[in-house]
Amino acid sequence: MGAGIKARYVLFDSWFASPHMFAELLKRGRYGIGMLKKSKKVYFRYRGRQMDVKTLYNQLQRSKWPTKAHYLYSPIVTFDVEGHLMPVKLVFVIKCGHPNDYLVLGTTKTDLHPQEIIQMYARRWQIEGYFKVAKQYLQFDKTQIQSYDGFCGHMALTLMGYDILALAQRENQDDRTFGGIFFEYSRPLPEISFTNALDWLMKILTGIAKKIDMSETLLNMIFDEFMKALPSNLVRLLGKAQ
Repeated sequence: MGAGIKARYVLFDSWFASPHMFAELLKRGRYGIGMLKKSKKVYFRYRGRQMDVKTLYNQLQRSKWPTKAHYLYSPIVTFDVEGHLMPVKLVFVIKCGHPNDYLVLGTTKTDLHPQEIIQMYARRWQIEGYFKVAKQYLQFDKTQIQSYDGFCGHMALTLMGYDILALAQRENQDDRTFGGIFFEYSRPLPEISFTNALDWLMKILTGIAKKIDMSETLLNMIFDEFMKALPSNLVRLLGKAQ
């Protein structure tokens, strides 16, 4: 916030999702959206009764509330944080791949539709996707660097590598996975002789000069001076390549 980053919501996983975190964000004018732990140590009030997440879920099941297409239940509960009452909207969703299990999302922005809460929290999953690619392909966790500065540099290079893959996938609308793109980018470049590379460079420079309307006389002078600066054996090889 001090750096000028503007955001209305802060997304976080169950590690940070506590009533105090939600309350501190509200003090700073930000709404939190996080995944709640199914812990019996965290209590809230629902319809005048004190309970935890598991107790509330069992009660909603027994009440035979109708479930929705994209989520199960979405009640509003009240947390007591240092004597201040804080309403939080909970959204119970089925855990992907585990039809008999569930996850609980919570937000202090109680007028959000449950589907909006789910969609916004799903953006945080990109972080998990990054860590998977960084570890599996970019060797993020394989470094033997011991210094803090060195590790920061290693992390920066990993981030840059991931950005290149992500940009390639986005701009090309590439259906391949990050892994497929990574192996494509990892292929060794074809070997090219120095003279061929130099010949290619001079042709590129000639094309650029024509685009900017550089006079032919000035261009020839630049090339003549360039050729004079080269070793004689390279000049002979370059002449054969042309």
